[in-house]
Amino acid sequence: MNFGYREVCLDHDTGKRHPESPDRLRAIRRGLADCHDVEYVAPDDADPALIKAVHDPDYVDEVRDFCESGGGNWDADTVACEETWPAILASAGLAEWAAERALAGDDGRATPFALGRPPGHHAVADDAMGFCFVNNVSVAAQAALESDADRVAVLDWDVHHGNGTQDIWYDDGDVLFASIHEEGLYPGTGEVEETGEGDGDMRTINVPYPPGADTTDYLAAIDDVIGPSVRAFDPELVLVSAGFDAHRHDPISRMEVSSEGYGLLADRVRSIADDCDAGLAFVLEGGYNLDTLTDSLTTVHEVFDRYTPSTPDDDEVSEGAREVLDELLDQGFGEE
Repeated sequence: MNFGYREVCLDHDTGKRHPESPDRLRAIRRGLADCHDVEYVAPDDADPALIKAVHDPDYVDEVRDFCESGGGNWDADTVACEETWPAILASAGLAEWAAERALAGDDGRATPFALGRPPGHHAVADDAMGFCFVNNVSVAAQAALESDADRVAVLDWDVHHGNGTQDIWYDDGDVLFASIHEEGLYPGTGEVEETGEGDGDMRTINVPYPPGADTTDYLAAIDDVIGPSVRAFDPELVLVSAGFDAHRHDPISRMEVSSEGYGLLADRVRSIADDCDAGLAFVLEGGYNLDTLTDSLTTVHEVFDRYTPSTPDDDEVSEGAREVLDELLDQGFGEE
């Protein structure tokens, strides 16, 4: 894969013991050093005007001023310092680059993956939360819509619901948003009944799994509901909000996805993009056990270097997961 990366993203200092630390990117880089066919690209910052097309302009200016005045705690979890604003621009620029390269036809071993921080999927149109200031994947979607794409699909497999991404596109028919997440976990949004409104009706798909959902359950969400819905939507670009905190050893969640499972998810999404003749790009979100974050992400990379991940021994979808999927199917999702 081709990885977008900027050293300035390490300068975003969240303080000691904060789970979203620069060590996440350092660990990923160390893990990828042992992999074949890894390329790094350092794209330009995102233009603030592009960010303001996604977020409220006054809010964007407020974040910039907050950082430039020294930062601090925006809320209990979301921390900034003076260097955070340059990191925000770089992280959004990495996501924009990933979308542009995917639309330009970069695929296979050249599939783009944006390794930026701060992450973005919790940032709503006019507020920061959940470690996130600017919604990077939404910046990528906006860049695509301003370019050659009429329709963009965003799949968020972070263990937390991508409330910010949902908020930004909830009434927009040009972006389909799908999220697989742990029910009841922060930020407490993402119920099955949240399906979009107005032009965006039936363009939001939430899969709120109960704690304990595993790789088989996640694959069923793709196979039964999300994949058919994305194919019917027929986007020009598929973006993955790639959090790795649904891993069985992540300290923040109670899900049971394996490192191999993330490879299987990546392979499924690649097939969906291929079926739609769409570009495919990944944007980093969460993942807080450094070892499993690295293992999972490198497995995704290796899938694009001809690695075939192992399928789970247990192919039975859990009862709780099946109930969620059946409810979504009853609503009309999962039809091509």
